[in-house]
Order: sequence, then C-alpha cells, then structure tokens
Amino acid sequence: MGIFGRKDHDTPAATTDAAVNPDLAALTGEYTIDPAHSTIGFVARHAMVTNVKGSFQDFTGTLQLDGSDPAKSTATLDVVMDSITTGNADRDGHLKSSDFFKTDEFPTMTFRTTGTEALGGDDYRITGDLTILGTTKPLTIDLEFNGAATDPFGNQRVGFEGKAEILRSEWGLTWNAALETGGVLVSDKIKLNFDISAIRNAA
Repeated sequence: MGIFGRKDHDTPAATTDAAVNPDLAALTGEYTIDPAHSTIGFVARHAMVTNVKGSFQDFTGTLQLDGSDPAKSTATLDVVMDSITTGNADRDGHLKSSDFFKTDEFPTMTFRTTGTEALGGDDYRITGDLTILGTTKPLTIDLEFNGAATDPFGNQRVGFEGKAEILRSEWGLTWNAALETGGVLVSDKIKLNFDISAIRNAA
C-alpha cells in the first residue's frame, strides 16, 4: 500500500508536484500483494498491562499504482478472518467466535481505498473503507514507501509500511470483561500494522 487511494471526487487530493517523489513514475502499473512476504498485523492491550500481538495469515490484495499522480491510484485488500493467529489456540478460537469476529457468518474483512495525500518524500496518508462484521467505516493509514527492487526471480517489487489505529467498538466488536482491579480485559483501541511487498503484474 502507499501511493494509491482516491476513487471519489469528494476528498481533495493534497498531492503537489513538490510532494511527489519523481522516482515513482517508473513504478506505475498493476501489482499483486505477495502474502508470503507481507504482514497484516494488530496489537491489543490485554488486562491493562501488556500487549498481545496477532496477524492474519490468509489475505489477497491488488494495487493499481500511478507514480506520477498518486491520487489516481487504487488498492483492494481481502482478509480471511479464520486465519487470525495470536500464538495461542484458545485465544484464537475465542476471537473467531460470536464474541468477536463471528467468522462463520462474516468470513472476510475488506479494505478499499477512497483517498490519498502525499505528505512529501516517501510519506503518504491514505483513507479507505474498512468493513468488519458487515459494518463499513472509514480508516486512515499513514504509510511509508520502502522502495522498489527486482528480486532474483525477475519480479519487480515495491514495499510499503503502514500504521493505523481503530476503536473496535465502532465495528461492533464490544465484548469485554471487567477486571477486579478496575479497567477491562481487552482494550477498545487496536493498533494496525501493515508491511506490504507487492509484485508487478506482467504487461
């Protein structure tokens, strides 16, 4: 993800000639996210004292990059919710249950870009629609373009890192348990982390 975004005409693009990295023009094209070298992760506060990290192992995504005009670029991401992992089978099972993601009823989480803003250099801010449990809300992600390279197999790759925060309650994820010492078991605020490697499709 990174130099992609705006589909509608309601969100003004803040991209300027000075903000766009001229080296990105050569990267214009269609890309497929490589899940073997990408991570869709999250961090939640547990029992008010520590962080639990997790990720999704099964996802697909595409990028349509326009390096000369980032506002014309787009992206899609589809995540299989049953692939969630936190390193603990019991906790993973609870997350898949009706208390949280209801993966039998809502098997997929999706993200579709709706806007982009070039902040200068390799930094971008994108907005999009995040759908969880059938509820769609806007999400803003701050991204850094990590560069481009041709791997030993001849694939042209681009890389991006992104960070965002959401309140899970806004998507209907409200399950919790009170602690005897005060507070709750699971934080409402969730940190999202994206580490993306995408391969350019053959012409």
